[in-house]
Amino acid sequence: MSDMIKIAVDAMGGDNSPKKIIDGIIHNHQSNKEVCYKIFGDQNKISEIIKDKINKDFFEIFHTEDVVKSADSPLEGAKRGKNTSMWLAIESVKKKEAHIVVSAGNTGALLVISKLNLKMIENIDKPALSALWPNKKGMSVVLDLGANIECSSKNLLDFSIMGASLYTSLYPNDKPNVALLNIGSEELKGNEIIKETYQILNDKKSINYDFAGYIEGNHLMDGEVNVIVSDGFTGNVALKTAEGTANFITGELKTAMTGSLIGKISSFLNISNLRKFKKRLDPRLYNGAIFIGLDSPVVKSHGGTDYIGFSNSLDVCHRIVKGNLIEKIKQNI
Repeated sequence: MSDMIKIAVDAMGGDNSPKKIIDGIIHNHQSNKEVCYKIFGDQNKISEIIKDKINKDFFEIFHTEDVVKSADSPLEGAKRGKNTSMWLAIESVKKKEAHIVVSAGNTGALLVISKLNLKMIENIDKPALSALWPNKKGMSVVLDLGANIECSSKNLLDFSIMGASLYTSLYPNDKPNVALLNIGSEELKGNEIIKETYQILNDKKSINYDFAGYIEGNHLMDGEVNVIVSDGFTGNVALKTAEGTANFITGELKTAMTGSLIGKISSFLNISNLRKFKKRLDPRLYNGAIFIGLDSPVVKSHGGTDYIGFSNSLDVCHRIVKGNLIEKIKQNI
C-alpha cells in the first residue's frame, strides 16, 4: 500500500459532517482503489458511519474532538490550536505523511493554516485560489478566486503558469490556452497592471501553454480559452455572478416546467434533454477549489455540497497528485 496516493481528509468541516465526508469517501472508493484516506476527526462518529464499508487497508482514522468552526474568522480558526481536524490534516501533508489535503471547512481558516504550515514554491510570491468551470467544449481553470484582492503583474504571470500547470495535470492530453480576464479584448483596455501583464505574456513564448490575450466576462464559457487569469477581487465577483446566474436559470426553468399543465406536459416530453441540462449545470461536478502556490496542494470542497460533491473533490485530489502538479509548477516557473 506504500505506493498508494494518500489524501488527508478533514472529516469535521462543512455542513452535515462527518457523515457527508465519510459517505463521500465510501462513494469515491467504489471507483478508485488507488487512494488511502487519512481521516482526521471524531473517531467514534467516523467509525459508526464507515463501519465495514471500506477495507481497513484503505483508510486510517486520527482522533481529535477539536474543530475549526464555520463562523470563526481566519485568525480565530488558526488560534483554535494545533489539535483541530483541519490543522492536523494539513500538518500531515507538511510531514510528508500525505500527498494532498482536502477540507469542506472554513475557507479563510484553511488558507491561513495552510500558509502557516506549508512553504511557498520558490519564486512564487502569492498563492491563488483556483477552480474548474464548465464551458462549451469542456472545462476551464479560473484563478484567482479571492485569495488576493490586489495583484502585481508578477503575481498574474505566476497565476498564468500555475493555472496552465494545473490544467495540464488534470487534462494531460490538452494544451492550455491562457487569457487575462479584462473589460475588453483590445490591447489598450484595462488598468496598467493588466496591460503590463499582457505585454509580458505576449513577449514570453512558452512551450507549456499558448497565450490568447484578453477575455471578457461574456466569453468565459465559450471554450476558446481553458485557463482564465485575474486578480482575486475580479475573479470572485465573476465566480459569484456565474453561480447566481446558473441558479437563477435552473430555478426559473423549474418554475416554468412545473407551474402549469402545459409546462408539466412539456417537461415530460423533454425529460431526457432536461436531465442533460441539469447535469451540465450541477455544481457538484465542479466541486473542489484548489489553493496553489504552496509546496503541497490544498483542496477546498464547498461547505454546503453533499457526499457526491465531496467525492468529486476527492477525485480532483487524486488527479492532481497523479498529474504531478507541484513538479510541473516548479519546472515551469
